[in-house]
Amino acid sequence: MKRYKAFDPPEYQDWTLDPDLLAEYQARVSEDEEENAYLASVSDEWFLELYRDLLRNRLLDVGLKRWVRQGVISKAWLGTGEEAVTVGAVSALDRDRDVVTPMIRNVAACFMMGMPLADLFRGYLATADAPGGGRDLHVGAPEMGVIQPISHMGTNIPVMTGIAMAFRIRGEDRVAVTFLGDGASRTGEAHEGLNLAAVRNAPVVFVVQDNQVALGTPRESHGLGDMKDWPAMYGIPSRTVDGNNLVEMHLAMREAVGACRLGEGPRAIVARTFRMGGHATHDEREARDTFADELFRQWGKRDPVGLYEAWLESRGIGRDLLEDIEAQVLAEVDAAAEEALGSRDLLPDGEAAAYDGFTEGDTMIGFSTRPVNPGA
Repeated sequence: MKRYKAFDPPEYQDWTLDPDLLAEYQARVSEDEEENAYLASVSDEWFLELYRDLLRNRLLDVGLKRWVRQGVISKAWLGTGEEAVTVGAVSALDRDRDVVTPMIRNVAACFMMGMPLADLFRGYLATADAPGGGRDLHVGAPEMGVIQPISHMGTNIPVMTGIAMAFRIRGEDRVAVTFLGDGASRTGEAHEGLNLAAVRNAPVVFVVQDNQVALGTPRESHGLGDMKDWPAMYGIPSRTVDGNNLVEMHLAMREAVGACRLGEGPRAIVARTFRMGGHATHDEREARDTFADELFRQWGKRDPVGLYEAWLESRGIGRDLLEDIEAQVLAEVDAAAEEALGSRDLLPDGEAAAYDGFTEGDTMIGFSTRPVNPGA
């Protein structure tokens, strides 16, 4: 994809493929006979839809960063470098029945479940027509299966455990998913929720984004050890994957969701990845001062967009087609940003600030109208 010197991390701006990393990428998704057969059965168009979602995620981040530079918003919480974790995870869900609570950096979960891109921009503008009515930039759409996240991320774990328990009690074939990172693992709610999920056999998948940082501090300073061993403390089966490998992430999530549907939940996926920036746009320089340059260089070579493009080309998909798709997605994201900017004068009135919570009709019972994912 095109690189943007004003917005992309330095390591992405002149990105070139490392053939050894492509070979590793291919090897990691060809180790299992059943999974190979599954991949062979999936159409190129479905893989290209994942490419569109990956680009939407990256370009939405670029759009938000551009707004920061232009003074439209003061800062943005970006997931640059971690996009494959979210896209790979949500691609394995049945979007007509499953539910997800994303963290703010898992924005792809929102539009993949059916939320308009413009609404994700509006969330930052706090307009009256934003998903939260101007109250909070943590957005959701329960009728589409997106439960608005709680800013204290560890708290999402018991919430989604409770939702999954409700599915199980009601005998519904549905799965709940949430994400957590190194920082959330230090909260009491996270440990309580994981323990409850294991004890109650809840159909919930926990995606651990092992991005090696909590807020602005290295993981090592938290005494966590290796996060791949963490789910086992609760008796939760897990699979550790390369979080920048979109295909491997999808396969792992497909396996985890399948186990939950068979009553074998909960499950965890530990996705190794790295955020190519700061906690938000305001402290990118601090992140560069905190972490070694070599860490950024090594993960910069593992750009999830560039690697997935190379994998698609290795399957015989032409570069011209990928460039056409990129142009379409760029136009889509630009149009969404412009649409959101048209709402800037729609400010919520004072009464709208009084939030009484969901009514019965506003719960996650609703279903998305998006067709069921063929890869689920």
